Amino acid sequence: MTPPVTATTELTDDTVGRDRFKITFAPLDLATVYQLADASANGAIVVMSGMVRDNTDGRAVTYLEYQAYEPMAITVFAQIDREVRQQWPEVERLVIHHRTGRLQVGEISVLVAVGCPHRGEAFEACRYAIDTLKHNAPIWKKEHWADGSSSWVSIGDCER
Repeated sequence: MTPPVTATTELTDDTVGRDRFKITFAPLDLATVYQLADASANGAIVVMSGMVRDNTDGRAVTYLEYQAYEPMAITVFAQIDREVRQQWPEVERLVIHHRTGRLQVGEISVLVAVGCPHRGEAFEACRYAIDTLKHNAPIWKKEHWADGSSSWVSIGDCER
């Protein structure tokens, strides 16, 4: 069964009007996420790009499959935004985009971008956002191995 070409859930926080959260089957675009994070008050934009790699612990990976409970995942993204803004109130923009469906080696699975006046806070906020997403968002990854087998990645693996 082939997933729809485009299935997007997007939320804009109307109280802030600056942040973008999206879950989609469509390929993620680094330039678009960067542009959404851009603001004239920024002195830095930090982008974390999660990619499908060709191995895990030395075992060959052929592709990954991502599934998400989209409404709850978007809610978690918004909660991450609130937490980021509490810890780093100078953050100008936060963007979180995540793919679902089948992704080949080299494709981008997640993009997190933080625009901020200073690089230190931008790096810290970006790291917090991706780490919290991996722990809390209902997004699941299934690794498909070169030998034809597959396995779901456990939540404990996000601590590696």
